[in-house]
Amino acid sequence: MKNSYIFTFLLFSIFSFGIEVEIKDNKMIVDGKPFYMKGICYHPVKIGKTKRSFESLTEDLILIKEAGINTLRVYEPIDDIEVLDELQAAGIKVVISFGYNQKGRFDIVSGTFIDYVKKYKNHEAILMWELGNEYNYNPQWFGGDINNWYKAMELVSRMIQIEDPNRLVSSAHGDLPSKEAISIASSVQVWGMNVYRWDEPESIFNEWKAISDKPMYFAELGADSYMTKSTEKYTKGENQLAQADANKIILDKVLSNSDKNIGSFVFQFTDGLWKAGNPAKQDTGGSAPNSDGTPYDGTANEEFWGIVDINRNKKITFDVVKDAYVNFDIN
Repeated sequence: MKNSYIFTFLLFSIFSFGIEVEIKDNKMIVDGKPFYMKGICYHPVKIGKTKRSFESLTEDLILIKEAGINTLRVYEPIDDIEVLDELQAAGIKVVISFGYNQKGRFDIVSGTFIDYVKKYKNHEAILMWELGNEYNYNPQWFGGDINNWYKAMELVSRMIQIEDPNRLVSSAHGDLPSKEAISIASSVQVWGMNVYRWDEPESIFNEWKAISDKPMYFAELGADSYMTKSTEKYTKGENQLAQADANKIILDKVLSNSDKNIGSFVFQFTDGLWKAGNPAKQDTGGSAPNSDGTPYDGTANEEFWGIVDINRNKKITFDVVKDAYVNFDIN
């Protein structure tokens, strides 16, 4: 009986500890093993709605697993243990992002982000904590001085690392951060970057190496499936081939340079009908900062980025992502 009690205690201790994530030789190590984030940005919103819903998670996970995806990136915390448990059971990790001002909902300005960290830091589905999303494009949110955001990042990063020393803290920056930003937010351990440079994401590697020796990942990359104009190769209108061709080139270049980055998140899993007009139908247009590098028309049509459509029909690019991720192994 005594030995049984000891075994039960040890087993509980192991499962309540969470995971250990660290960087060694510029690689992400999860529980002692190399891990590359074969990622997708995941923000499922139902037709006619504007808020995220996980009602289709079980069905989505079938497609996510088929595509070789091992990590989701979400834009707001998941405050639902059943969702996190389902991700863990499927072998899927998640990067949790904290916004600056989300009306007191686990956000930075209210300080409630740390409540979320305390609540879920032992959940094995959570891989990393991420601060903001392209906030450098919106200095007006910080009194016109974006350095105020980097100072907030530094404070939050330190607080999280004290509470949860077993995970990394990152930020999703719009393209390449400045040396000043990296210096101000010096405790941020990993930098994510949303990179839209046509189909040439690899151009950022030498630029990053010149200003930092910290690891980096692509927090967003990819192409949409709508052409606002015709080119020699692609016709105007919905064009899944243009998206697929761009994503193949982009992922080939990123994954072949896996020694220079620790992950890539294709934007995004499903089309988002809530972004550019009537959420009950798919509209063209929408606005996105620094989007003139979107292949192959220089325009981000915000409702056409999914690798599946809103009804979960696979686009051509689904098999492109699947082929890239399934056949890639960091080991």
